[in-house]
Amino acid sequence: MWSCPTRWILVAMAALSLMTGTTGQAATSIPASAIVEVDQATVNQILDVFHKAEAAIAVRDIDGVMALYATQYNYHGLKHADIRKIWLNLFEEYQNIVEVHFFSKIAKVGSGSNAILEITCTGILSGLSKTSGLRVPIDSWHEEVHFLTPEGGVWRIRGNAGETPRVLPFGTAPHPLF
Repeated sequence: MWSCPTRWILVAMAALSLMTGTTGQAATSIPASAIVEVDQATVNQILDVFHKAEAAIAVRDIDGVMALYATQYNYHGLKHADIRKIWLNLFEEYQNIVEVHFFSKIAKVGSGSNAILEITCTGILSGLSKTSGLRVPIDSWHEEVHFLTPEGGVWRIRGNAGETPRVLPFGTAPHPLF
């Protein structure tokens, strides 16, 4: 479990942020050890999606955040309107929301309008609680696969590809935000 450098980085960053109460820094990175099976132009487009998410979240721009999700978004039964409500609730409860993403694999499946990008990611979403004033983890994930699809000439967050399980396996929580 602890042999993976990405986990150490994530744990250290989360612990430092929680212990010091600092605001943290939004970051999306692709380590040199990542498996990248797409061209540099596609990598730049992917990074643009996540940088736009960071910027929209930083200024609490719900329309900017939602523009990053595909209209056919579906993740374990959560649809576009559900994600909007979740983000609105997060903006009400937390300030200074920060996201961190470490991509370990980027692959493209299919082509054209049927293409899907599969981005394996470890990360954390945290914010300052308006109730306690403390920085708290909102969501965290390890080796989660983000699915992006082309829509309107740009890549958008799609949710999970394939069939949605009726029941999640024990100990598994849905990761709807990215």
